[in-house]
Amino acid sequence: MCVPNHTFWLEVCIYFVDEQILKDGMQHMGKLICSNLGARMDSEPKRWRILADVLYDLGTGLEVLSPLCPHLFLEVAGLGNFAKGMAVVAARATRLPIYSSFAKEGNLSDLFAKGEAISTLFNVVGLGVGIHLASTVCSSMQGKLIAGPLLSIIHVFSVVEEMRAAPINTLNPQRTAMIVADFLKTGKVSSPADLRYREDLLFPGRLIEDAGNVKVGRALHKVVKPSKLQEWKETFPEEKFVLSHGNKWTDMLLEHNATAEDALRGWLVAAYATSMEKSFHEPSASMLQDAYDKMNSIFTPFLNELQAKGWHTDRFLDGTGSRFAF
Repeated sequence: MCVPNHTFWLEVCIYFVDEQILKDGMQHMGKLICSNLGARMDSEPKRWRILADVLYDLGTGLEVLSPLCPHLFLEVAGLGNFAKGMAVVAARATRLPIYSSFAKEGNLSDLFAKGEAISTLFNVVGLGVGIHLASTVCSSMQGKLIAGPLLSIIHVFSVVEEMRAAPINTLNPQRTAMIVADFLKTGKVSSPADLRYREDLLFPGRLIEDAGNVKVGRALHKVVKPSKLQEWKETFPEEKFVLSHGNKWTDMLLEHNATAEDALRGWLVAAYATSMEKSFHEPSASMLQDAYDKMNSIFTPFLNELQAKGWHTDRFLDGTGSRFAF
């Protein structure tokens, strides 16, 4: 009479349970790490939405490849779950700022409902297509390795085009610089729709020369010694920004409670000062004050037109940029 080896099956069960816990744990770890990047997602929602889809496709690809390396199955599958965990948080976190730009007269909930309906519809269609591919082209590993990257490229390309077409009406460093540059060149304020295709989604931190080559939010110790901050603040004592004009760019530091209006004021001063420096070929002691006076003379109509175009000026979304307080 054969006695079943209960110990063996118990060890097998424990192994698979531990494996599943580790895989799920990696996904939760990815979610927790990504949740600390919320401020950056507010500043650049379109960029992070694209990154979310890239991470999700990467995680799915690793899961598909994991059976090919059984000795590293847990590591590869866990890494795939980690990427998918980050992707889920990033996709959900960026949904609100993108939807908010389309909201009119408080219909944000309706937009969410319609968005979920469209998402569900395409998930069902995708499920049907996936079942068909699984029984035909993707029935072998070679087929999966061919179809997977191809579908991923189509997916990411579609998301990139979708994000490029989406107008965002909040002010971050890149959009603020583009608005200021357009205003100095044409005297007109660009709308969110005017800027949507011109945003750099890969390198949003690039300097824009026509906007004064302004860098905002650099670490305080890299810009000015704390002992000199008060001295610089006295240049424009009533403002919530500090400007440090350098050879290659102008650093702008904002107070902790500065709004988008304060950032716009500082950006305009920096842009006007840079323009004056180019005209006179050398900086003068009164140049910054002249730029400040010029900014004050045009700021009220500039701000009114900005708000009329649909821009939100109550908050400046500089991501994790450093700010100062007195």
